[in-house]
Amino acid sequence: MKKIWLVGAGCILAVSLLLACSSKNIEKQKQIYQAEKYRELGELLLRDKKYTSALKEFLKAEALNPDDYFLQNDFGLIYYYKGKPDLAIPRFKKALALKDDYSPARNNLGNAYAEKREWDKAIEQYKIVTEDLLYGTPQYPLSNLGFAYYEKKDYRLAEKYFLEALDIRKDFSAALYGLGKTYVAMGRVTDAITRLERAAQIAPDAPRVHFELGKAYTMNREYKKAYDAYQEVVRLNPDSPLAEQAVLEAQKIKYLF
Repeated sequence: MKKIWLVGAGCILAVSLLLACSSKNIEKQKQIYQAEKYRELGELLLRDKKYTSALKEFLKAEALNPDDYFLQNDFGLIYYYKGKPDLAIPRFKKALALKDDYSPARNNLGNAYAEKREWDKAIEQYKIVTEDLLYGTPQYPLSNLGFAYYEKKDYRLAEKYFLEALDIRKDFSAALYGLGKTYVAMGRVTDAITRLERAAQIAPDAPRVHFELGKAYTMNREYKKAYDAYQEVVRLNPDSPLAEQAVLEAQKIKYLF
């Protein structure tokens, strides 16, 4: 009888433990589900550039599920867009600690290093991303490598990576702009104008493209076209430092045509 009682008690205890574990799992799943809802709302706000509101949602999500690598990447993006790369970098690193092969976070980490002008660290991250055969938009890290090498004044490598990006997507305006900018630095003015004019067709609202095109036209002594390009910079973003610089450049050539 005693053995039967012990067996019965053991069964009851086992069932109780299973129920307790099941209850905890259900509660955990509820928390993860709610955290995902907070994160998804935050991502919508992030896309609308409502960074403070997005951050509030991400903080609520983190309180429920801190080990979400998507969420850690989102935190990094907010800090990056707010001009705080020193806060962004640890978040991108945490995302990668949770999932080492999450290439969007690695590309973003490279961007954060680039924002700090730590070009070698940025290049290291971008190169890892380019080795990910499953990464859906390889033109981005390739183009980013081009810009990093441009800043290091290694124009040969900059050209190489911009061309590789354009091999993947011929109408990629960022790579066309970067390649044109590289050719300006190399003194290959005709090649620069060809790429920059194409970039301006694809991205007509990008002030930096028109500014670089103005430089290329000036080098080619096409002063009227250069003047118009600088004026377009001012029209697109009149209160920016780039517009101020465009005004100065336009004044230099105003009477040359």
